Amino acid sequence: MLQTGDNAPDFALSDQDGKVHRLSDQKGSWVIMYFYPKDDTPGCTTEACQFRDALPRFGDVGAKVYGISADDRASHEAFAEKFDLNFPLLVDQDMTTINAYGAYGEKEVRGEKRMGILRRSYLIDPQGRVAYVWETVEPDGHADEVRHVLDGLRAGAA
Repeated sequence: MLQTGDNAPDFALSDQDGKVHRLSDQKGSWVIMYFYPKDDTPGCTTEACQFRDALPRFGDVGAKVYGISADDRASHEAFAEKFDLNFPLLVDQDMTTINAYGAYGEKEVRGEKRMGILRRSYLIDPQGRVAYVWETVEPDGHADEVRHVLDGLRAGAA
């Protein structure tokens, strides 16, 4: 897993509309990358909708939000449309970026251990370094938590 201060691995992933996004294109901006297990499931929906609702507060400081899972484009497109999601959901079906960020591993689901995508988030600073890592995420309230940390880091950099 990446640590604070590490250079964030670049990626080139398409979103629900087929547009390709690269982390390297975001130099100069804060980037929130949240990895999630599956489109249109309860926890993932809660997290996505809270990022949707908080997006204006992130946009106010020039921060970009990306949701990343191994679901395909059609799944992302349906999920984004169903919940009016206003940010890119990136497709990582071969899990290259998911693995590069340490967002795949053993997890417990309903008391059963299995391998899968971990709910993990990263805040990337304008220089492309990992500024903060959430190793485990509670979907409800996560967007607010990210904004709180972002505000703190921005205040410290000012």
